[in-house]
Amino acid sequence: MTQTLASRGTIPAPAPGTTRARRLLRAVAVLSCLPYLGLKAAWIAGSRVGIPDGSVLLDHRVTMALANGLTLLLDSCVIVLVLVLTRPWGLRVPAWLLAFPVWVAGGLLAPIMAGFPLQLLTRALGSSTATASGQGREPFLDAWVFGVVYTGFIVQGLALGALFVSYARDRWGHLWRGRVWELPAGVVGTPYKAVALAGAVLASFPLAVRAYWACGGTAGLGAADRISGFQALEGMHVAFLAAAVTGTLLLAFRRAPALPVTVPLAATWVCSGAAACWGGWVLLATLLPAGDSADSPTRLMTLAYAGQMIVGLLLASVDAHFLARRSATARTRP
Repeated sequence: MTQTLASRGTIPAPAPGTTRARRLLRAVAVLSCLPYLGLKAAWIAGSRVGIPDGSVLLDHRVTMALANGLTLLLDSCVIVLVLVLTRPWGLRVPAWLLAFPVWVAGGLLAPIMAGFPLQLLTRALGSSTATASGQGREPFLDAWVFGVVYTGFIVQGLALGALFVSYARDRWGHLWRGRVWELPAGVVGTPYKAVALAGAVLASFPLAVRAYWACGGTAGLGAADRISGFQALEGMHVAFLAAAVTGTLLLAFRRAPALPVTVPLAATWVCSGAAACWGGWVLLATLLPAGDSADSPTRLMTLAYAGQMIVGLLLASVDAHFLARRSATARTRP
């Protein structure tokens, strides 16, 4: 199948070494999903492995079973994506049907891939913003669970990212060749330029709030929210959101002309996903019942997460429009 598509000029046939590398990455990605899937399946079945006495997970069993079922389904989708990216039939999948779940997966995994090592580093350096009351609370999960799960997520993200880059380079690499100054003036339409500006303006609110928290501010935070490394994690989210805004504006208005198109496009792709998907995920988590009033999210937190999600979606729409216009231009070029 790959050779047939290559002969039509749609996609080049991968070199044998590349195919072997993809098989290896596929195996690594699938294996890295198994610990998380195993834990989730065990918890749904009623096991308490990794859950200490007094954990809030034991207070709302039906809600937690539904939440565990959702996250198990989401992580199972990583295996499906890996198969799409490495099997010949995956070349027939419509672009949007592949790009959207990969964007979501990247948006959920990227903050973990950056945040977990950052949190470990801040702990190693002796930095902790956990409050006294937070330290005295019952643990949510046993410490080893976070190490196993987040390490698996990091490996998933690296393997899935490498597979998608290889797949996208073969199938759509022509869409991001060249430098910003070589882009045609109409590569982003006027309505989407307005969307990019609206996203940049709206981003000022979640950026300001999370930068305030990153600098040590505590307004709008509960005691349970100021975990170890909290300030560093907030700084990371500020960086993701700022990179998404910057990358989108560079593409929409063709600034930094000497910059390769790949740089702002990749920044917008990854960071808009991190802003939208992680903001949406945390916003969804605020709807779950809390163990006590101290665990309930404040209005400021809810607004910041909702704003971040909206901004990420707006910026991602500009990215999608850019790729669609570039693809249409490539198809009509003589």
